[in-house]
Amino acid sequence: MSLIAEAPNFLQVFSNGFVKRFDPETVSASLESTNGYKSKDVIIDSSKPITGRIFLPSFPTSSKKLPLLVYFHGGGFCIGSTTWLGYHIFLGDLCVTSQSIILSVDYRLAPEHRLPIAYEDCYTSLEWLSDEVGSESLLQQADITRVFLSGDSAGGNIAHHVAVKAIQSNACPLRIKGLMPIHPYFGSEKRTVKEMVDESIEDVTMNDMFWKLSIPEGLNRDYYGCNFEKHDLSNSVWRKFPPTEVYVAGEDFLKERGVMYVEFLKKKGVKEVELVEAKEESHVFHVYYPKSSATLLLQTQMSRFIEKY
Repeated sequence: MSLIAEAPNFLQVFSNGFVKRFDPETVSASLESTNGYKSKDVIIDSSKPITGRIFLPSFPTSSKKLPLLVYFHGGGFCIGSTTWLGYHIFLGDLCVTSQSIILSVDYRLAPEHRLPIAYEDCYTSLEWLSDEVGSESLLQQADITRVFLSGDSAGGNIAHHVAVKAIQSNACPLRIKGLMPIHPYFGSEKRTVKEMVDESIEDVTMNDMFWKLSIPEGLNRDYYGCNFEKHDLSNSVWRKFPPTEVYVAGEDFLKERGVMYVEFLKKKGVKEVELVEAKEESHVFHVYYPKSSATLLLQTQMSRFIEKY
């Protein structure tokens, strides 16, 4: 049994198919008010399994229905969990700042479950929300006509594909009002300018490894889940695509991909698309530093976007 892929401190994949993950610090959900919010773990589909964590402001500032934000964690489709401390703090604080109810989804991970399974699992969370909104105590105040999708890195990629699936499905029970990808993880066989410089060799190698582990075997980085330009979609999808605000970080290796995504949406005729840059920050800084001033600013920007729609 030999080691064939590794993300140090996070993931090891062995030749016999065994996968070992090393989670950072995690935190349990609590229905007791902590830092202004409550949280609860839920089972979305026990057969797969798909789980999630709901965040609710302890003291909503309004008696009106609250917008619903569905969040997908990052991790190259291979690692990550809503139970990680950084995600828990970031999303708990965000639900208070934005006065929204947040469902963070734990989808099945690659390489055991390659794409498009993550897309399918995360779309299932929308169907679950529609079914549970009348009975789940933490969803009683949820407004299913104001649903927003967000996620970081691979989760930003997932948010895009779930939005597309929701548009394509006449049976989608929720109305997606906006999309907020954070440092979205996309790629292609063709390298960007930044990916070809010597200083990027380590980042390129790691990204290539995660793509190799997550896309269907036998396909390359021009798979539609990696390269959004290869996804053959009708013009009607782009006409219905929700307003989108894409967040990039100035020091992030993936910044180019986020900028390219914004330009692609504009070229496709999506009417409301904005790019927001945190100039001096690195990839998923909000997870590593959930109490930083840059993270507080990101939460404020996301809250303004939600309030706008």
